[in-house]
Amino acid sequence: MSNKHVIVKKVNNEEWTKAITSSFNKNVKEVSVEGFRKGKCPRNIYEKKYGVESLFNDAINFVLPGVYSEVLKESKLTPVVQPTIDVKNVDKDSVEFEFTIITAPVVKIKKYKKLGVKQEKVKVTKEEITEEVNRIRDQYAEIVLKDGKIENGDTAVIDFEGFKDGVAFEGGKGENYPLEIGSNTFIPGFESQLIGSKTNDKKEIKVTFPDDYPNDDLKNKEVVFKVTVHEVKSRSVPEINEDFFKDLNINDINTLKAFEDYCEENLKLKKEKDLEAKFVSNILEGIAKETKIELPEELVHEEIHHMIDNYSQKLEMQGLSLDQFLKMTKSSIEDMEKQLEGEAKKNLTYRYMIEEISKLEKIDVEEKDVNKEADRLAELYQMKTDELVNAFGGLDMIKYDLKIRKTIDFLKENN
Repeated sequence: MSNKHVIVKKVNNEEWTKAITSSFNKNVKEVSVEGFRKGKCPRNIYEKKYGVESLFNDAINFVLPGVYSEVLKESKLTPVVQPTIDVKNVDKDSVEFEFTIITAPVVKIKKYKKLGVKQEKVKVTKEEITEEVNRIRDQYAEIVLKDGKIENGDTAVIDFEGFKDGVAFEGGKGENYPLEIGSNTFIPGFESQLIGSKTNDKKEIKVTFPDDYPNDDLKNKEVVFKVTVHEVKSRSVPEINEDFFKDLNINDINTLKAFEDYCEENLKLKKEKDLEAKFVSNILEGIAKETKIELPEELVHEEIHHMIDNYSQKLEMQGLSLDQFLKMTKSSIEDMEKQLEGEAKKNLTYRYMIEEISKLEKIDVEEKDVNKEADRLAELYQMKTDELVNAFGGLDMIKYDLKIRKTIDFLKENN
C-alpha cells in the first residue's frame, strides 16, 4: 500500500469568482491608473491594463487553505510532511490543484516479543573505583609554580612570535600565554620542543604548518617561533585527607572507604543508565530486523533537516553558527545530509515501529497520568504547568511521549 497520494481538486463557479474579486480588491489599492485616484480604478479598466491573469496568484492564496482542508476531510488522510501543491490549470473560470500527500509508512512487524535480548548486569571493578577516585582528585588539582624543567602535562607561560622567511606574520604573536604541554593546541611539534626548558629560557622553535591549515600563506610553510619562558607551572593533585574531604563538601564523606563507596555508587548509577540505553537499543535493533517498512524520501529529507536544525541550535549555544562550522570542517550542507541519512532512517524506523507496537498492544495513557506528568515536568523546569504544556507543544505531545515510554517499558518486560 503506497503512502504517496495524488489528489486533484478543481475550484470553479462562485468560489473562484469570489476569490478573483477579493484579489482585485487587494491589488487595486496598490496601483495608480491615469484618470483615477489610487485604489479607485474600475475593475474592467484594471483588467484591460494588467490582465485578469495578474489576479490569479492572490486568488489562489485565498482559496488554497479551504481547498486543502476539504481535501484532507474528504480523503481522511493525515500528512506526515508538508504536501506538494501544484497548480495544473488556471484561468478566469477555474483553478485546478494537484496535491501530493505523504502519509505514515506502512509497518509490518513479524516479531517483537521474546527476541532473546539479554540485559547486562552492572559490574564495577576495584580498578574503576580507583580511576574514579583519581579523576575526582584531579578535578581539585591546583596549578602551582614549579622550579624546574618543563615536562609533559605542565603549563608554560610564554611570549612567542612567529617569523616566515625572517618576517613576522599576522596572528603569530602572543604574550603571557598559558600553554599546557601535551594539549596539542599549538602547531604539531611546537609543544614537544618546549620540554626541558626552564623559567627565563629563550629559544627558537622550528615548525611546519600542516597542509590543512586555513591560511594559504602559511599552509605547508616552515616558520620559526621566538619563545621566552616566563613561568613553569605543574598540577598539584591533593592528598586524600581531612582537607580534601572538606573541599568535597559531601555529606558523610570523611574517610577513604566512604569516598570509595560514594564513587562506586555513582559508577553503578551511570553504568545502569548506559546499560539500560544499550538494552533498549538492542531490542529495537532486533525488532528492526523483523520489520518491513518503506520510508518515503520526503520523510527522510525532513528528518535529516530536523536533525541539522537541532545541531545548529547546539552550535549557537556554543557561540558558533552552522556556516562557521561548515567552513571550519570544510564541508557543506549536502555533506551533512549524506552523513545523517543513515541515522535519520534508523530514527524513523524505530519511531514507526514503536507506534505500530503501541497500536497492536492497545497501549494507552490515561488523562490523569498526562496531567501528572505535565505537573512533574513543570516542577522540574521551574515553570507554570500551562507554560510548560505550551512549550511542549500541548498535552497531546506529553501523552505521545508517555505512550512511547510505556511501549518501550512493555518491550523491556517482554524480551
